[in-house]
Amino acid sequence: MLVLSRQRDESIMIGDDVEITIVDVRGDKVRLGITAPRHIPVHRREIYDAIQREKAEGKVFQKRSEKTVQKDLPPESEKQPEKELKKQPDKAVQKDLNKEPQKRSK
Repeated sequence: MLVLSRQRDESIMIGDDVEITIVDVRGDKVRLGITAPRHIPVHRREIYDAIQREKAEGKVFQKRSEKTVQKDLPPESEKQPEKELKKQPDKAVQKDLNKEPQKRSK
């Protein structure tokens, strides 16, 4: 770990795009200002850790869901080609298409 000393209004550069500025020092608290491109996420450590936990839980859930979905899918021989599915309109949609528009009464 690199340890640097900085005073208020002094900065640290990380690469060419990220600048960390000491905004304020009060007692044992330091306020930082961070300038970074939008594609670089910047989070407090506790938020970052929570995001990582959620991602890990999501992956576990996603893997379980994929297994469940695969069980529910018909075998390859029973699947309809994608083009055929697109050609067959939903019955409710087809019913609405066949209706004539209703006239509004005053």
